[in-house]
Amino acid sequence: MPRASTRLTFTVLATGAGVFSMLQSLIAPALPTVQHALHASQSTATWVMTAYLLSASVFTPILGRVGDLAGKKRTLVAVLVTVLAGCLIAALAPTIGVLIVARVVQGVGGALFPLSFGIIRDEFAPGEVSGSISNLSAVIAAGGGVGMVAAGPIVSALDYRWLFWIPVAIVAATVLIALRYVPESPKRAEGKVSWGGAVLLSGWLVALLLPLSQAGRWGWGSAKVLGLFAAAVVLFAVWLAAEARSRSPLIDLRVLRQPPVWTTNAAALLFGAGMYSIWSFLPGFVQTPSAAGYGFGASVTASGLLMLPMLVAMFLSGVLSGRLEPRVGAKALLTTGAALGAVACGFLTLWHDAQWQIAVVAGLFGLGIGLAFASMANLIVRSVPAEQTGAATGMNANIRTIGGSIGAAVTSVLVTGRLQPSGLPYASGYTHGWALLALLCLAAAGAALLVPVRRPAHPVPTDPAPAPTRAPARVR
Repeated sequence: MPRASTRLTFTVLATGAGVFSMLQSLIAPALPTVQHALHASQSTATWVMTAYLLSASVFTPILGRVGDLAGKKRTLVAVLVTVLAGCLIAALAPTIGVLIVARVVQGVGGALFPLSFGIIRDEFAPGEVSGSISNLSAVIAAGGGVGMVAAGPIVSALDYRWLFWIPVAIVAATVLIALRYVPESPKRAEGKVSWGGAVLLSGWLVALLLPLSQAGRWGWGSAKVLGLFAAAVVLFAVWLAAEARSRSPLIDLRVLRQPPVWTTNAAALLFGAGMYSIWSFLPGFVQTPSAAGYGFGASVTASGLLMLPMLVAMFLSGVLSGRLEPRVGAKALLTTGAALGAVACGFLTLWHDAQWQIAVVAGLFGLGIGLAFASMANLIVRSVPAEQTGAATGMNANIRTIGGSIGAAVTSVLVTGRLQPSGLPYASGYTHGWALLALLCLAAAGAALLVPVRRPAHPVPTDPAPAPTRAPARVR
């Protein structure tokens, strides 16, 4: 457990990161309600989700690097104030256009993840770092589950605008506490922000993620989709060349090439594809009317409750991983988490005729998410220099998001590629999708097995002072 002097700091970090994670999923179940209330078309309403995804993808690594250079507390407070403004604008939004702008502003909060990990590394005692990162990862993972479970009851009892009013109150209190009690990290990276690198990074991320999120409507063979993919490839190549030549790169490519980092990022890409697809498509499956030959005709609230085992399991396994990591190693936990995801999707492929089966799958996948989230963060933090923590963990979060976008796009093709006369997908579309997700999670477990079991070049010690006669410890 963190010391008393750091518990309040941890509470601030967990609250901010948890609220952002909740905002990722909170609006999704209520999107039809928002569309009707603001008189928007379905294609326009989807930009409420897309705008948030693109904004978070751009700002997460950039502001993580800004925090490394300018100060993590200062950047953290600025990001929290921005999220507060985004929630306030969303709560008051008179049109769908204003709501989409508000979601872009909220997406800046993606930087809360790398900034929080960096503050923990800088401020907490060495023996507390691993457990605190695991606990924070558990909160981040569970935040997405809270959004799915809470959206239905909040909208039913109050109004969809309360999906934003509630975060306004929480974030406002968090800002005040952060200003007073979170210390400014003394460790700063040298150099300056590479704004050219930031523009190129933003360019290829948007060019990649935008067609992935919109291809179902634009068509995979459309000029817009193919043109954006081509632009993403060109901009990515230019970004790599510019970062390699820069004296102060936004993302140090030498860090990303370290074996513990690139193998963890590969696992994040593959596991993210499975995780976000389950979050996106499992609620829709249980809400499908049973007349389609599958599904349970569940309401938004009832489908959220079926995901409750995932929420509980994510939090418990994330906290438990902090206790297990010193004994079994982060690599073993990441491998186990990805394998549990594969087992859950395999189970779902074969058995999905009863609600208890969905609940079991949700619980199994939740266990995997909790273990994987915590172990990924610990592996990255242990493997990079302190002054690169924000940028490296931000890039890991981004890679997980990219994987999620790819997985959701491919799963959408399988699910919606062939429809019944009623307009509903066939059951085979979902089962093929679950099978694909099982393979992706299995591949993530394979990537996790490649993570080297050796002391990284810049370790975070787990013991305050090793005994003189003790053999060098191996970081697992």
